[in-house]
Amino acid sequence: MSSEARTQMVQATDGRQLEVVSAGPEDGRCFLFHSGTPSAAAAYPPLVAQLAKRGLRLVTFSRPGYAASSAMHGRGVGDVATDVQAVLDALKVGSFFCAGQSGGGPHALACARCFRTASSPPRHSPGSPPWGAEALDWLGGMGPENLEEFGAALKGQEALEAYLEREAAAIHDMRPDDVAASLGGLVSDVDKAALTGGYAEYMAGVLRRAVSTGIAGWRDDTSRSPARGGSTWGRSRLPWPVWQGGEDRMVPMPHGAWLAAHIPGAEVHLLPEEGHLSLALNRS
Repeated sequence: MSSEARTQMVQATDGRQLEVVSAGPEDGRCFLFHSGTPSAAAAYPPLVAQLAKRGLRLVTFSRPGYAASSAMHGRGVGDVATDVQAVLDALKVGSFFCAGQSGGGPHALACARCFRTASSPPRHSPGSPPWGAEALDWLGGMGPENLEEFGAALKGQEALEAYLEREAAAIHDMRPDDVAASLGGLVSDVDKAALTGGYAEYMAGVLRRAVSTGIAGWRDDTSRSPARGGSTWGRSRLPWPVWQGGEDRMVPMPHGAWLAAHIPGAEVHLLPEEGHLSLALNRS
């Protein structure tokens, strides 16, 4: 069994290229991971090791517009299902587990809706309910950087792109020691404590690669976040664990509580002492 990460390019049905990273036992069952926003495909060694102990193989890919994955003009969250199918076909994967963290959460939920024949349930770490969700202050409790980003998105694509270009320039050469400070008010004390050592190195690399070919992926992720209209929330009937930290400044606790209340059969794990990043680190 090799724990070394393997990177390959997979062709989507429309001819785009998708950057896919896998690690762990090649004969292991697939654990498909949708990373946050912004991000690029990467394998965090401690996570790979924990999955391998359970006979699982990590599979993740850079969403369109991130790193080496071709951009997809007008991409919506639901489009991820077609790309996931291309990845699974290329890797000859049948059943799979699915997980999403942060901005990857809605993409994991889209898979839950579309892949009803999957024998294993998707898993979810904090994502966001739809903008305008009843009985939820969507922006309440978020750090100032999130408020600025989503505020730009609500003004339109030009304003959002201008904001993201500035932010991308600041993280283009991100080093591990810079990660916590660069996230500013988005990280609570527990998250700052988590952003050290190998995890800080991993996060710095993910952020650098996310913007290495431009902001298209980040723009498309963000422009769909504060969008009104139909959604996939609540339509899955598969078992769905929801993990949420109370010290989360990116996706505050009320978001996780709202999801838990609106997803049928949700298994609720609301942990008041955890943050956005510490939750993923400590529960991997």
